Amino acid sequence: MIVLRQALDDYLRVRRALGYTLARSEKLLAQFLTFVEHRNEDHVTTDAAVAWASLPARSHRSWMSTRLSVVRRFAIHLHGIDPVNQAPPRDLLPGGNRRATPYLYSEADISALITAAGTLRATHRVATYRTLIGLLAVTGIRVGEAISLDRADLDATHGLLTIRHGKFGKSRELPLHPSTVAALGNYLDRKDRPQKPPNAPALLVSTTGTGLLYTNVQSTFHQLVCRAGLQPRSAMCRPRLHDLRHGFAVNTILDGYRNGGDPKDRIALLSTYLGHIDPGKTYWYLSAAPELMTLASERLERHLGGGA
Repeated sequence: MIVLRQALDDYLRVRRALGYTLARSEKLLAQFLTFVEHRNEDHVTTDAAVAWASLPARSHRSWMSTRLSVVRRFAIHLHGIDPVNQAPPRDLLPGGNRRATPYLYSEADISALITAAGTLRATHRVATYRTLIGLLAVTGIRVGEAISLDRADLDATHGLLTIRHGKFGKSRELPLHPSTVAALGNYLDRKDRPQKPPNAPALLVSTTGTGLLYTNVQSTFHQLVCRAGLQPRSAMCRPRLHDLRHGFAVNTILDGYRNGGDPKDRIALLSTYLGHIDPGKTYWYLSAAPELMTLASERLERHLGGGA
């Protein structure tokens, strides 16, 4: 079993060198190897992988599928080193498509959320959530990136925002519209801004002056959704904070169509702006926008008509 444990360390090191964080994978695979140890086995088998992935009893099939997929990637790595290790087939424990359908907010929806933020207690908390929602809507940055921003990450002189804690540890600089720079400057200059404690230079702060916590932000956002009267459009399409990022991506390409340019020229720029390593991730953000699909279809029809 020492061999498998060492192999896991090597596997994680190699994949992290490629930019993956693998925090959940490391935890799950450590649990899986403990399960294998209890079976007195010294290699990975499909039977053991499926048995472990199916725990605990009555788990949702999507969770079982996720657990098995984590083991499968590791098992493929092991099989390349020693063929005695078995990689479970892909069709075992299918979980189906678990991806939520993006909730694309209208301008009225975003205005309703910002208005709802006015019901929060404490004037600075109101300003914080209005600033956060506006920032996410006009930049498309991730929630985690927004709450990790420090004041020094805003270069108001040059209109730049530096993301230092992006996904996969990547950093990037984002040009901002002057109105966004002004809004952030006004937020930072508020007289009711809490006095920062030592070593807490966060841009967006709580009422105690500390950086925002992801769980608290999510909880507050759900409250604002209810107060704004936003309703799910289906079981898989519910208002999420992350969907402000989807909306930014869609609106960026929509502007390309409306301005008569070639939207595909914006994909690479948008992918870089969003911090995507794989442009395919950017295309996913665009796939669920009916208005975007309509404009693309209309342009295709004009193209085909002109060539007839």
